[in-house]
Amino acid sequence: MHVSCGHFEIARQTFDQMFPRDFNSWATMIVACLQAGDSEQVISYFVLMERCNSFFKFPSWIIVCLLKSCVLTKNMELGKQVHGRLLKLGVTRDLSLTGSLINFYGNFKCMDDAETLFTRSSKRNTVTWTAKMVNSCRENQFRQVFDEFTEMGRQGIKKNRFTLSSVLKACAGMDDEGMSGRQVHAIAIKLGLESDGFVRCGLIDMYGKCRLVRDAEKAFEIAGDERNIACWNAMVMGYVHNKLFVQAIKLLYGMKEAGLEVQRSLINDVRVACGSRT
Repeated sequence: MHVSCGHFEIARQTFDQMFPRDFNSWATMIVACLQAGDSEQVISYFVLMERCNSFFKFPSWIIVCLLKSCVLTKNMELGKQVHGRLLKLGVTRDLSLTGSLINFYGNFKCMDDAETLFTRSSKRNTVTWTAKMVNSCRENQFRQVFDEFTEMGRQGIKKNRFTLSSVLKACAGMDDEGMSGRQVHAIAIKLGLESDGFVRCGLIDMYGKCRLVRDAEKAFEIAGDERNIACWNAMVMGYVHNKLFVQAIKLLYGMKEAGLEVQRSLINDVRVACGSRT
């Protein structure tokens, strides 16, 4: 009740004094801590959970939360311990866990471990493929990301907003004048995901970095009132990337007029770019 009402500290104090603790209480507090950005506390609860021998009772989505916390706190050792425990319990065939583990190892640049997990997975779904693509993108293997995206299509694997935003990021780094990006854009339209916030932002960013400013502007304009702060930022940086500094500054003022809080880092990026123009 305290968590749902936003009284996080009261909920934590109540939980800390609760004995015994059932599944619902553990799960509620772990998710609440993650949502509150307190990844250290998530890990502390995991250690307590281990001592209570309750690990085996938790479903995969709780373990996903733990792995995410390990990434946020840069605690690779604990993440490996979680993986080892999962191996002992024989539950690593869960695709959501496989995807989270691939992402975990990718965040720590353990690409061989991530690739082994993907290769040994007897079944692959949207989560595992997208995690693999994100890792390839981290390594700037942009053509490989696009090839993986294409292979997903051949295998009939469903694509989601995260899949598309990942491949659009890769397309932004490819030197093909936006051809790959246009193909992904067409797929996004076909899937009905063009208007999604993640995808829209990815389109604006991709077109801007591919020097297709008018296409970036179209994607920005079509979003209309549904533009989020990320879309505005992407369009501003698209102008900066193409040395259209006047347009970038005008858009910054447009953000303020729209009642949006302009990040100091964005203003500094524009200022530095304007100061270094030739």
